[in-house]
Amino acid sequence: MAENIDTDTVRDSEICSHAFEAHEQYQGAMAPPIYQTSLFTFPNLERFTEVMRDERSHFVYSRGLNPTVKLLEEKLAALERGEMAKAFGSGMGAISATMMTLLSAGDHVLLVNQAYGPTRQLLEQMARFGIDFDECSGDSRDVERALRPETRLIYIESPSSMRMELADLEGIASIARAHGILTAIDNTWATPLFQKPLTLGIDLSLHTLSKYIGGHSDLVGGAVIGRRELVARIFEHGHQLLGAALSPHSAFLALRGLRTLPVRMRQHQSNVLDVIQYLAVQQEITAIHHPCLATGEAALWVEKQLSGQAGLLSFEIDNPTYARIAGFINALQTFRIGVSWGGYESLAISQRQPDDTGPTLIRLAIGLEAPELLIEDLKRGFQTLR
Repeated sequence: MAENIDTDTVRDSEICSHAFEAHEQYQGAMAPPIYQTSLFTFPNLERFTEVMRDERSHFVYSRGLNPTVKLLEEKLAALERGEMAKAFGSGMGAISATMMTLLSAGDHVLLVNQAYGPTRQLLEQMARFGIDFDECSGDSRDVERALRPETRLIYIESPSSMRMELADLEGIASIARAHGILTAIDNTWATPLFQKPLTLGIDLSLHTLSKYIGGHSDLVGGAVIGRRELVARIFEHGHQLLGAALSPHSAFLALRGLRTLPVRMRQHQSNVLDVIQYLAVQQEITAIHHPCLATGEAALWVEKQLSGQAGLLSFEIDNPTYARIAGFINALQTFRIGVSWGGYESLAISQRQPDDTGPTLIRLAIGLEAPELLIEDLKRGFQTLR
């Protein structure tokens, strides 16, 4: 586990707020300082020479280690019950560094559930280097059937960010261990508060810090958490050589976001459940996608894996033409139209195209506004469908 803290006895809320902070070193400042510097200097050449023998354990240059970024990494590792975390300049920075470090020519990746679009695009680009991939559902039996002798990584999204698909994390991790295959999950939807994949046997947990952890739509960042040996490899190769370092200021904003993450996630959960209750009785809706509505085996996975419900959902309407979907979304006034999610504001998007091709989903990111305000706004959208 992360150093100097017993994660069996310390609450997640304490990790988010005060853990690892050394206020006596901050001159009593309540907010940890931003070490806004590109480099660190040394009193003599002997000390510099000594430090450079183990650069990744010392503050030398902020592309590697920086005190503000390191504090964020310590908190993230503790929240995920991992040994080490490394922060990146974006979620895709974390994903790219992970795959570039762990994969070689001839390797095969298995994507579980509908992957984030740029993740899939990255693997399509990596085909130039002899890396192949396939996709399958989150059922561990489907995963085992889809494995190849050359499979080296199972990359999971659960819940996924469009259809909120789920995966049997414990089952997949067991199969992967039996075949000597690494597992990684994009855990952004749930946050470390609502899902801890490492405790279920997954090797690496990745996050886009831009979403719930940042929480204010004002930073871009990413992180990867797992065993020290694995994350240290990603730090040495993928992070240092690809250069997607998180800035000290963005780390400061993420630390600020962590302080209120437990409170915000409780409110996101309360709001989304109210909105889903309203959506469930709308006659124009043919399907709602959210883990709280899971049935069958997926419901068992929810019970085992998720300790809470985040605010991202999607739904489908009857006769889902572009015109009807556009009319619905354009009628909304409180919901804004934009990608991403996890901030205060509620958002709505669809990937349906004007020629009536593409996904028919309407995705809602339920923010922190009063739920009655959001429901009144959705009523405006449904009026356009009637």
